Amino acid sequence: MPGAPRSRDGTAPRDTAAVMSAEHPAAPGPPHRARPARRAPRHPFLDHPAPLAFAHRGGAAEGLENTFSAFEHAVRLGYRYLETDVHATADGQLVAFHDATLERVTDARGVIGELTWSEVRQARIGGSEPLPLMRDLLRAFPSARWNIDVKAEAALLPLLELLAEQEAWARVCVGSFEEARVARAQDLAGPRLATSLGTRGVIRLRLRSYGLLPAWAVRRSAVCVQVPERHRSGVPVVDRAFVRATHARRMQVHVWTVNERDSMEELLDLGVDGIVTDHIETLREVLIERNAWLPGSSH
Repeated sequence: MPGAPRSRDGTAPRDTAAVMSAEHPAAPGPPHRARPARRAPRHPFLDHPAPLAFAHRGGAAEGLENTFSAFEHAVRLGYRYLETDVHATADGQLVAFHDATLERVTDARGVIGELTWSEVRQARIGGSEPLPLMRDLLRAFPSARWNIDVKAEAALLPLLELLAEQEAWARVCVGSFEEARVARAQDLAGPRLATSLGTRGVIRLRLRSYGLLPAWAVRRSAVCVQVPERHRSGVPVVDRAFVRATHARRMQVHVWTVNERDSMEELLDLGVDGIVTDHIETLREVLIERNAWLPGSSH
């Protein structure tokens, strides 16, 4: 896919940020059922009309996940919300990468947390694209908002330090499967940081939606819940009761990773607030048809 020229270390040129200023007019489409009015979001990260469209790893269906070119392509399509993951190298550099090891998608081998940045930066995703530093991504796309999954405990403090250094609190939501990790991030950063519920928190919220737990059993500081449409067993996670219970707590519901058009439509009809997808062009088309595509550059 087309992309801006890069230096050998994988950093993007400064004018890459200008991508966000391009116009992305929404095409007219058939009317759909109006979404109910919502109160103002609890955090600036969510200050954008729902439904939010998230480019999962920049749009992993294109094959070069978590690369500058993937994120740039998503931004050119009009995506404001980008999803990625972070690991810390042995010398504390924060890398945007999903796996703990390099083997699956790069031409190198090794555990990121056991390698220095000078070693990790030699790897190429798909044999061609370098791994980006989270610092460079924040700088390259200053109007983008980032949903960041902290994959390892060692990455947590470097991430919080980076957000403080770049004053990027309004642009980032931190998540993790480990509820204790995101709760710790919240405790350290306070209300300036947006967080989602971890797995344990989601389970408690699901039980709350059935009326089996009191309201205080679910962490109140989370501003959203990010869940799969179904558990791996096939049991639905997202239904009207779950959406209702989540909205009652002034939290948004974001669902991952939704790649089928029919599933996107069904979830939007349920009233979810965001969809995370690998197939970013499909989700864009669905939202345009529903008159719900609001490109990032317009806000």
